[in-house]
Amino acid sequence: MTQVGDNCSDCRGTQDKGEAALTVSRLTIMPGYNKQGAKEGFKELTLKPGDLVALVGPTGAGKSRLLADIEWLARGDTPSRRRVLVDGGVVDGNSRFRRGNQLVAQLSQTMTFMVDLAVGAFLDLHAQSRGFVDSKAIVGDVLATANELAGEAFTALTQLSSLSGGQSRALMIADTALLCRSPIVLVDEIENAGIDRRRALALLLANDKIVIMATHDPLLALQARRRLVIRNGGVEAVVERCASEERLLVELEALDARIQGVRDSLRHGIGVA
Repeated sequence: MTQVGDNCSDCRGTQDKGEAALTVSRLTIMPGYNKQGAKEGFKELTLKPGDLVALVGPTGAGKSRLLADIEWLARGDTPSRRRVLVDGGVVDGNSRFRRGNQLVAQLSQTMTFMVDLAVGAFLDLHAQSRGFVDSKAIVGDVLATANELAGEAFTALTQLSSLSGGQSRALMIADTALLCRSPIVLVDEIENAGIDRRRALALLLANDKIVIMATHDPLLALQARRRLVIRNGGVEAVVERCASEERLLVELEALDARIQGVRDSLRHGIGVA
């Protein structure tokens, strides 16, 4: 079985690393309360770079609320009253909502670009803002990686406004992994993006991000060694992947590979035996 994040062949590197990346040695989530005012079912949860945790639960259970608490680095001042600690302490007010150098990046279900630029121009501006001297090299890496995640290829001359939802998501995942300095990444239902979701997670994890994803996909949920079961607005339990689930994951990966192969054949007009 291949562990997501191990030896990702898609993670390109360049000698020009741009600005020094922000670092977080550990992210700790302290329990709050569910919608009924009951204390959440865990003492604390600590994550380190390279960790992947899945949030599972029915629609409306509170997965998005937890993602928002992490994004805002909550200090007991949200409806859940959770606290989110960075390297053991709360983040001060000035740093918490700063415009630049954010500790947390979020990949939502929908991507809307506020500027109408060509993909290459957009990436070049982002690279320059991050201090890359040779922006051409890193832009090429991001574009190539995005095209490996997406179905239909696009070029540096493609307008952002003409990208499909899956292409936009692939572009921002590649951008977040290779250009963004945020060490914590929140992902909301990556299975709905129309991209290679396992490769996308491997790419983020191989770049030493802490990744927290909300998902309804059993394969993705089992890719994470830990998952938070969310119900009624709170974390009901923290579950560690067990040996029987390891075996089930192998079966699901084989089944998923078969489904992906059939999907690709149909997309390319090839008959399926």
